[in-house]
Amino acid sequence: MKIAIAGSSGRMGRTLIEAVLSAGDMQLVAALEHADSPFLGKDAGELAGASCGVSITDDFDTALAQADCLIDFTRPAGTLAHLASCHKRGVAMVIGTTGLETEQKLVIQDASHSIPIVFAPNMAVGVNLVFKLLDTAARVLSQGYDIEVIEAHHRHKVDAPSGTALRMGEVVAEALGRDLSKCAVYGREGVTGERDPSTIGFATVRGGDIVGDHTVLFAGTGERVEITHKAASRMPYALGSLRAARFLKGRKSGLYDMQDVLGLR
Repeated sequence: MKIAIAGSSGRMGRTLIEAVLSAGDMQLVAALEHADSPFLGKDAGELAGASCGVSITDDFDTALAQADCLIDFTRPAGTLAHLASCHKRGVAMVIGTTGLETEQKLVIQDASHSIPIVFAPNMAVGVNLVFKLLDTAARVLSQGYDIEVIEAHHRHKVDAPSGTALRMGEVVAEALGRDLSKCAVYGREGVTGERDPSTIGFATVRGGDIVGDHTVLFAGTGERVEITHKAASRMPYALGSLRAARFLKGRKSGLYDMQDVLGLR
């Protein structure tokens, strides 16, 4: 497969470049950045430790003409702009961008009628297995347990709670027949009163170079059940993204997530 990577000079972009260059069944054909990037014109492979002959560019339309799939871990506004280019060119897309608003997600859904898209808040295989485990745990622990989602990321992350934490909350809420928008509690301060047992709490930590830690706590009387995923590097997200790209090969349209990719439906 011929792969293009958006945000190629970022932390995730560099890891994706490394993963694609190491994959025997994939070829990096485009490394994309915004027009003001100081990396424009540089060899993309050098960002991952070895030259590859692909120069970083901001010309999305021309670059995507060579690609089968674009992998995008950028910002919401950039992702929607890249989506428009993929839609125009008929290029598949793997979207790992978080922090999108409901209206922006609807734009992605509309585009999926014409091109195939995998859109997921977390591409790591282990995290997506955790989503499945959370569904089971929530159904079993549906009574007598308070539920909290705790997540930690590096100091540079701009959205909170993380997309993964929100998806964990959604999975648990759906299993319990609740609406997360109505039962989520995102912060506590002062005299809050006793905990409402129907709520799902979120706690956010930002600091250092933490790649991504997520825990869902089911706290009952006399026991606690914790389901945790910790990422030691960004490579699991990159490898999951490549798996998603392979899943899209040969598909003409449709909106999928990693549960579809991994056959966990």
